[in-house]
Amino acid sequence: MRFIASQKKKNMSYKLLIVNPGSTSTKVAVFNDKEQVFKKNIKHSVEDLAKFDHIADQFSYRKDMILNELKNEGVDINGLSAVVGRGGLLHPLTSGVYEVNDVMLRDLKAATYGEHACNLGGLIANDIAKEYGVKAYIADPVVVDEMEDVARYSGHPLFPRISIFHALNQKMIAREHAKTVGKKYEDLNLIGVHLGGGISVGAHKKGRVVDVNNALNGDGPFTPERSGALPSGPLMKACFSGKYTKKDVDLMLKGQGGFVAYLGTNDALEVENAVKAGNKEWEKVYRAMAYQIAKEIGGVAAAALDMNVDGIFITGGMAYDKTFCEIITEHVKKIAPVYRYPGEDEMLALALNGIMVLSGETENKKYE
Repeated sequence: MRFIASQKKKNMSYKLLIVNPGSTSTKVAVFNDKEQVFKKNIKHSVEDLAKFDHIADQFSYRKDMILNELKNEGVDINGLSAVVGRGGLLHPLTSGVYEVNDVMLRDLKAATYGEHACNLGGLIANDIAKEYGVKAYIADPVVVDEMEDVARYSGHPLFPRISIFHALNQKMIAREHAKTVGKKYEDLNLIGVHLGGGISVGAHKKGRVVDVNNALNGDGPFTPERSGALPSGPLMKACFSGKYTKKDVDLMLKGQGGFVAYLGTNDALEVENAVKAGNKEWEKVYRAMAYQIAKEIGGVAAAALDMNVDGIFITGGMAYDKTFCEIITEHVKKIAPVYRYPGEDEMLALALNGIMVLSGETENKKYE
């Protein structure tokens, strides 16, 4: 009887509402199982967001915009199976799907572990879910932490290395890649490279990301807008030079570093086109970023995976740039085969995680 009930659950059809708040927009989608039947990227002006002192204060504004957009587009969300929101800044978590509960809501509202628009994902998902009598979940938030203890040492106890990376996309691509090669994710050693506004390089060891750079600030390769790991001595001197405020230094690390600092743009496509047009100065920076990414791949391949690597996958928006990926590949191809999966479909990733819980393929975890 248990087997029959389980099979019936897995064969059910699921309708999911997906909520993904970002810094200047809120993405919303509706899925019937794995089929996306509606998607909208709701833009928020700087002027509108400036009215709110804190991210959590944007809750009603963003929720109302989502519901109004669904109504205006004639999208019926009656019969929902669940609402899945983008995971926010919470305490370190193991990978998985978490049901939104009172403890999580408290931490998201108070921004206990940091303030970011993604904190609104669980808050909005929970409120809409209550209205429709279903459960709300988050999945693989950026704070997923499966790092081995040895990887946490930085060189000084005041500055431990921490895990902040593109867990949602990296985990989804890793699982999908495993299927394409006829293996289980938990049986493979992979290196995941997410190329976007932030860049993360993670060592996936038998289903766990045992080492990864902090892709938010202060670690790893430089990116279109982030400085990555900087020489600490010169950075310290700049901080105490009197020339820069704390905000200035924050922006050097995240927002005005990388391509922005060297080239004056965070548009990777603009840089790609300039390189193709023969701009040699821009090409130097372009190749330097690829070099640093390859260097990070080599580091985790040797230290975290003992050079026992089944594959390297490259994903994210910049993975559409075939030339850039080829430069990285030339550096690391002797380590393992390199696979390219352009783009980052966070909405699908959230939906797939929701389906895994609803179908009984995995159990949701408790945030406490």
